[in-house]
Amino acid sequence: MASHYCPRGRTDLGLTYYIFSVVNRFLFELDPDRMKELFLAIIEEALTVKGFKCIMSNHFHFLITPPEGQSLSEILKWIKMVFAIRWNKMNHKTGHFWRDKFYSRVITDEQDFWNVYNYIDQNPVKAGLVKEPREWKYSGAYHREHRITKIISFVDDTILK
Repeated sequence: MASHYCPRGRTDLGLTYYIFSVVNRFLFELDPDRMKELFLAIIEEALTVKGFKCIMSNHFHFLITPPEGQSLSEILKWIKMVFAIRWNKMNHKTGHFWRDKFYSRVITDEQDFWNVYNYIDQNPVKAGLVKEPREWKYSGAYHREHRITKIISFVDDTILK
């Protein structure tokens, strides 16, 4: 997949993005499941972020189209900051939780969208955590299977404008 840079400070231009971010030192800090549940709750609190997601033990993937006029950077900054503050408080820790800001790139066309979508879907399967993507409770595939719509958008023909 070719990478296409889009300045993070720009407000949404109706673009869909692939986002990836990892925990500091690649530690499995998003375990146990209650940490993944906390992360899901924070995503839900953000309200503006609907898309396709997968939360693993030390990283996450998003495939999202930010609402018009909203900055991708500000959305991710808020989600990651709030989670880090709450995680540190719950675990009596201080300091950085996330390794870097985040990786992002613009989805270029429908084929690129489906390639990334399938890559995210298969992440827990490739990690040996489940046999089918829909079995991973912290994925868009699971939420899609169970018709949970709080944090995902159902994929249809209108996902890319």
